[in-house]
Amino acid sequence: MPKPKTPKKLSAFRRSDPFYEREVATYEFPLPSREFIEQVLADRGVPLSLADLVDAMDIASHEREFFERRLFAMERDGQLVRNRRNAYLLPNKADLIRGTVQGHPDGYGFLVPDGEGQDIFLGPNEMREVLHGDRALVRIAGTDRRGRPEGKLVEVLERANTRIVGRVLVENGVTLVVPENRRIAQEILLASAGKAKVTAGQVVVVELVQQPTRYAQPVGRVVEVLGNYADPGMEIEIALRKHELPFEFPSAAKEQTRRLPDKVRKTDWKGREDITGLPLVTIDGETARDFDDAVYCERQGRGFRLVVAIADVSHYVRPGSALDDSAYERGNSVYFPRRVIPMLPEKLSNGLCSLNPQVERLCMVCDMAITQTGTIKQFRFYPAVMFSHARLTYTQVAAALYDQDPAALETVGALLPHLQNLDKLFRVLLKARAKRGAIDFETQETRMIFDDQGKIEKIVPESRNDAHRLIEECMLAANVCASEFLQRHEHPALYRVHEGPTPEKLVKLREFLGSFGLQLPGGDDPHAGDYARLLASLQGRPDLQLLQTVMLRSLRQAVYSPDNLGHFGLAYEAYTHFTSPIRRYPDLLVHRAIKAVLTGERYQPPQESGEWEAIGLHCSMTERRADEADRDVENWLKCYYMRDRIGEEFIGSVSAVVPFGLFVALDDVFVEGLVHISDLGNDYYHFDDAHHTLVGERTGKRYRLSDRVRVQLVRVNMEAGKIDFRLLEGPLPARQPEAERGDAAAETPAPARRRRVANGTAGAEVMAPIVSPESPVQTAPRRARSASKTGDAGGSPVKPAKSVQTSKAAKPSKAAKASKPSKPTKTSSKPAGSRASTSTGPSKRAAGGTKKKAKSRV
Repeated sequence: MPKPKTPKKLSAFRRSDPFYEREVATYEFPLPSREFIEQVLADRGVPLSLADLVDAMDIASHEREFFERRLFAMERDGQLVRNRRNAYLLPNKADLIRGTVQGHPDGYGFLVPDGEGQDIFLGPNEMREVLHGDRALVRIAGTDRRGRPEGKLVEVLERANTRIVGRVLVENGVTLVVPENRRIAQEILLASAGKAKVTAGQVVVVELVQQPTRYAQPVGRVVEVLGNYADPGMEIEIALRKHELPFEFPSAAKEQTRRLPDKVRKTDWKGREDITGLPLVTIDGETARDFDDAVYCERQGRGFRLVVAIADVSHYVRPGSALDDSAYERGNSVYFPRRVIPMLPEKLSNGLCSLNPQVERLCMVCDMAITQTGTIKQFRFYPAVMFSHARLTYTQVAAALYDQDPAALETVGALLPHLQNLDKLFRVLLKARAKRGAIDFETQETRMIFDDQGKIEKIVPESRNDAHRLIEECMLAANVCASEFLQRHEHPALYRVHEGPTPEKLVKLREFLGSFGLQLPGGDDPHAGDYARLLASLQGRPDLQLLQTVMLRSLRQAVYSPDNLGHFGLAYEAYTHFTSPIRRYPDLLVHRAIKAVLTGERYQPPQESGEWEAIGLHCSMTERRADEADRDVENWLKCYYMRDRIGEEFIGSVSAVVPFGLFVALDDVFVEGLVHISDLGNDYYHFDDAHHTLVGERTGKRYRLSDRVRVQLVRVNMEAGKIDFRLLEGPLPARQPEAERGDAAAETPAPARRRRVANGTAGAEVMAPIVSPESPVQTAPRRARSASKTGDAGGSPVKPAKSVQTSKAAKPSKAAKASKPSKPTKTSSKPAGSRASTSTGPSKRAAGGTKKKAKSRV
């Protein structure tokens, strides 16, 4: 490749640019780097006019136009600002702070700084000029009544919203659109040209033709009419557009998919091992359609040979192709109730890549030798061609292995010995996990049953048997091998990083546990094993649910990062995602990296200029985006489900305590709503964050996390997605916990009733504080996502099962929830607005992760 042409005469000053080599490699005629310009301005210590800056940077006359473009770009990105004399200066020198606006439904907002620092409060007047997500520069103007820094808007750097979904509202002859995103508090005025096309109550998408100013609201024109608010599936259509989820594949990706073969060709066998004779099987939920992992196990001396075959998506989705670009943009598949937005076109996700039974498929194999103590003695990766001998379900496998069900035994037939080997290995891996100290939180999952109109008929608890956990352990083993393989060969990749508690959260947790006479071992740096030992000591206590929930909320959220910081919840020093490339882009990247090592090459992704850190941030964002969209849909469906039950009384447990009230999760109904602080009684209640309580100032009455209460449904706000209760009685006597099943590894397994979090890699992620001290206006605690076969304490590769219509519901299981009074320190005051997500009432995914998605993979 020819070296870029560079000017012959560049001064020594220009060559002293610390990023000179990067600029030379990127541009034919390099300019001073942005960092160098900032450095010169900082060194001069005063604002510089354009002429002064041109002189200071030694810019030639033929470079001036391009230099001005760079300055304009830096100004657009908030790296520079101009004062009233048109001189350039650094924002931080002028006490200006650059960040992203986060709106609140009540009209105020916050600026979240790009760097470290406290969020800056923006009052309603400042928020008139911006919308949620905009980039802006602000100046600290003082402090608000709560002592927070308050900002004054200086400049809007970048507009985040070009299209907005909302409902049409007609008031006094004026047609407006009320955004579905409650963080956008401003109504959008419809341009006269589009008014005749819509009627009040319709859901539309508007394109902004005029952004808001201090004196005028935003103006838009209708570009799409979605239909009426209560139309079947409308909640999903809204969520797709509200969260900007890509749901249509570009024409280039469709054309590329069309040209792909329908089956494995003989030319595809080149360079692959033939394992078609190996009796591999897939084990998934009843409704799963995309099968990306198959397993086989045999005895090998006193140990085991475990083969995990994963769909070879990387063979068909090439780096930089249209399919690859669309997959990266999506980041992952999104599993809504009754609808899936796949990361890859259906021809790939359910066809050519899916490990369907009785057909040849390309795969990447992790072939492991595991000792009788659960240690992976050796492993190897290789591309292969496989043949799935059966498509089995968790229910069938559990029935065959543990219940000796005749119908299930007939279904598995000659595969039974291999399944029995898998079960024996599973018991060994369980003991190894306990010895390793992985955290094992138990939480309740639910499933929605839908009627013919696509609305919830009922919500039932989801049973989870040991066949689920068997597969999770297999996936965990393969994922750990993948991370070790890439580390050993020093190849960059995205790791699944789950850090331990922050010092602040650790202090709060210890203070809370201390009020119960409990102590978390490990000092200032506790390990997962310390959490696990404390959890084990709590079994059988009536307040187990309370203590477990608080421990879970002390942990951080798992993310994707090129920096291997280990996985706290799973107690692994290194961990990555390898097992779900059909529905997770990070897994596809790991496959490509492993293949590159096997061929002696080095893989660099084409996205984000090959910056792994930026790619990790993007993949973490798409995962959160999918979770938020799914939560919105669930909340809407639950509101619709409850709207005809106003006036009914229910018993439930306090699932979250926030400054403005209590979130209550109802027994058997599995829906959450808010008891506002004003409905707690004739007293002033103060929020005790450390002890998760609200305490009455006069009466001393306290309400605490997991308290049992009786409530009445008083209001369902479909538009805001809120469910409101009135407190009738409480706290009630605690329910006694169910008898423990005993050691799963030692006894014949029975169906698991509770979801175990943080054991696998793709199931409910052990992480995420559910409610922050600054909790949103009626935002329910968010539950950990269970969506992969590897329950890794953060939504990992577990493949969520799609919700389906069905008539038979499982019997609700009794959850053990109890409370025990403690003495909180008196803090806080009356509820006040705060920053946080503004989604409707509580979603069932907090510490307990209630999801209708049945497939949990590490």
